[in-house]
Amino acid sequence: MLPFEEKLAVIESFPELQRKNVSLGRVNFHYDESIFDKKIVVYHLHPNGNGFVYTGQLPGYESDDRGLTNIRDYSAADLRSLIKSSIDSLSSHHTSAVTEDGQEERWAGPDQHILVLMYENELWNVYTGLNLEASFESYDEAEQYLREEGFHRL
Repeated sequence: MLPFEEKLAVIESFPELQRKNVSLGRVNFHYDESIFDKKIVVYHLHPNGNGFVYTGQLPGYESDDRGLTNIRDYSAADLRSLIKSSIDSLSSHHTSAVTEDGQEERWAGPDQHILVLMYENELWNVYTGLNLEASFESYDEAEQYLREEGFHRL
């Protein structure tokens, strides 16, 4: 396990993050340029080396219901990569979501279930085969729904 001081050095190497000391010697790091309401990238980094990084917008990470991934056993390189990915996910909308009718994405989920996300008539529609499962006014809402249901983009 990487000690607190080394994790702190990795995190502080990101000038876009602002340190906020919290109780019991723990430290949060905020990304004020986030385009989302979510601003905390590093949550409750503790002097014992435990802490969390926000991965709610990222596929492939085990996270809790708040979108946080435990970084207790992360190496310096893995921590740096995770923080960069977290910042990137909070800093820009998905450019792959061009708003042209007929654009579609395939999403895979539990039990190899495939859903199709398609932009039609100013709505983002989620289909199971030919059946409409849900509709959303924005790509971000549709993406959030799919991720919450355990799906990831193919």
